[in-house]
Amino acid sequence: MANTSLAFTALGDPTRRLILERLAKRPMPVGKLAAGLAVTRPAVSQHLKVLSGAGLVSHAQQGTRRVYRIDPRGIDAMRTYLDRFWDRALAALKVAAEQESDS
Repeated sequence: MANTSLAFTALGDPTRRLILERLAKRPMPVGKLAAGLAVTRPAVSQHLKVLSGAGLVSHAQQGTRRVYRIDPRGIDAMRTYLDRFWDRALAALKVAAEQESDS
């Protein structure tokens, strides 16, 4: 399960956001994720560790390599958190519109 605070903190790093965007397209092992990035393969592994700890990615062993993928539970937890703000904003807009029409 994702900790939304850790998830938002993890996504504060642009390399982690890029890794997450790549994983959103398809699951990949570290080597493929590291290809074309300006960081080393060990650095990508460290970023994946942070993303995993935040509940945003998971991995499965396939032979001798780990294949990483988005963990939808982590993304859903972030969305639920943000939706609360959206719901509040819409409710406030509704109240403001109703007050405007009453005037």
